Amino acid sequence: MENKNRVCPVERSGSLDNRLRKLVHNPEKMFRKYIREGMAVLDFGCGPGFFTRGMAEMVGDEGTVIAADLQQGMLDKLSEKIKGTHLEKRIFLHRTAKNSIRLKKKIDFALAFYMMHEIPDQEKALKEISSLLRPGGILYVVEPKYFHVSEEEFGETIKRAEKNGLGLVERPGVFLSRAAVLKK
Repeated sequence: MENKNRVCPVERSGSLDNRLRKLVHNPEKMFRKYIREGMAVLDFGCGPGFFTRGMAEMVGDEGTVIAADLQQGMLDKLSEKIKGTHLEKRIFLHRTAKNSIRLKKKIDFALAFYMMHEIPDQEKALKEISSLLRPGGILYVVEPKYFHVSEEEFGETIKRAEKNGLGLVERPGVFLSRAAVLKK
């Protein structure tokens, strides 16, 4: 479990966005219960936009997805994928700072997929996400089960979220992952 806070390099982003992955981590199946048309959604640590695009389909023309990432290269890859498509108007690309999301817009749903373990100060990040969520808003956290995040470490993430005003709703089954749905 070395390099726990190492951010996935842009050069390896191809492994994060492929057709095979859609069979295992289908955004429609995973998030349809929580995302509706017109919502404001945050894809925190969006990478090359695998989940961003699926969520943008779900929010419809009246909704928005904020694709937030620390690395400009990841946002550039996503920008190329949506350029000239109907999703371009629904997705707002946002570069985070190293220690802050730097958003003011309130959101209804936030996704943190395979990235909380990369954050040195989870407490601060969870506090910031909680402050962005509207009352009743959902944070969906997913972490890799093998080689990265132990059950104990994931439990600590949930405790930090609860400390910051988010209540555990469920622990959905996500392939090769640990997951939690938390509500403000």
